Amino acid sequence: MAMTTSIREELEAREAATLSPFAALAKNSRGRRTPEPQDAMRTCFQRDRDRIIHSKAFRRLMHKTQVFLSPVGDHYRTRLTHSLEVMQLSRSIARGLNLNEDLAEAIALGHDLGHSPFGHSGESALSEALASYEPGARFIHSEQSLRVVTCLERRGDKVGLNLNEEVLDGIAKHSKHKGALAGYHDIPFTLEGQIVRYCDRLAYINHDIDDALRAGVIAAGDLPAEPITVLGDTGPRRIDALVHDLVEHSAQAGEIVQGERVGGAMAALRAFMFERVYLGPQATQEHAKIEGVVRALFSHYCAHPDEIPESIPTGDLARRVTDYLAGMTDRFCIHAFERLSVPVAFAP
Repeated sequence: MAMTTSIREELEAREAATLSPFAALAKNSRGRRTPEPQDAMRTCFQRDRDRIIHSKAFRRLMHKTQVFLSPVGDHYRTRLTHSLEVMQLSRSIARGLNLNEDLAEAIALGHDLGHSPFGHSGESALSEALASYEPGARFIHSEQSLRVVTCLERRGDKVGLNLNEEVLDGIAKHSKHKGALAGYHDIPFTLEGQIVRYCDRLAYINHDIDDALRAGVIAAGDLPAEPITVLGDTGPRRIDALVHDLVEHSAQAGEIVQGERVGGAMAALRAFMFERVYLGPQATQEHAKIEGVVRALFSHYCAHPDEIPESIPTGDLARRVTDYLAGMTDRFCIHAFERLSVPVAFAP
């Protein structure tokens, strides 16, 4: 009797026949830390993508700040829409280079699962609060994203999402933060992971410009002239220029690289955004408020560990509080702070 071939095996054979020799093939994955049977229909990277999408941490991203805190307008980015934009860019570039789109997609969707509430201001505030209890300790969202998928999320009674090493590596190394990630170095070992590392910056620089213009924090005329001349005067034109440049130069180099001119223009825009938006007066003013909220909650839960949910793993108290606070959405964090600080009206 002839052996039947599963859909997954057909997909794996198609990858091997059509993708670049430099692509990370699903059938050659380094595997999961806890071995488990293969799926009959999906490749291992497709399963990882699905596990991330169905996780609670992924759903919470819709209520976590990208840049503008708890925005009232419907069109501002959140941490969820940022992740989707990174995913779209990553798939486009992986397709252009004939690399593994499924792997790039999984890494992109999971890269910010561990981000704190209130964006980078919240990350900084949480890091400062943690260091006050553990001198020298830092909160780094890429480390926390790895922690989310390995030990904080649950699949029924299973701890963690048990993702493949290629996905874990890409999540851990998606940003330039230098954390104490044992066994991980700075650059992803797959080209797909390196694509996500670039696309994170491509996405946030461009969509944060759009949101800053919408909010009136900057005007179109404030943008530096030279990088706009190089990349384009609208978001779509800039994205188009950046994507084409990355694909063309990477195809020639055999590694993921930008052209010097376009890369320099992107760096100049990034420097402008840090000066005028990320570290500008409005952001600085809000950071002081965020720091007050985070420090108050951190101190409270350290003094009242019984209020930390049982879903947070046992262990060092400061780490448990960090896990709990990092998982909060903006609005949950604000409500938790209000419960501690705002008097409740007496109802006879």
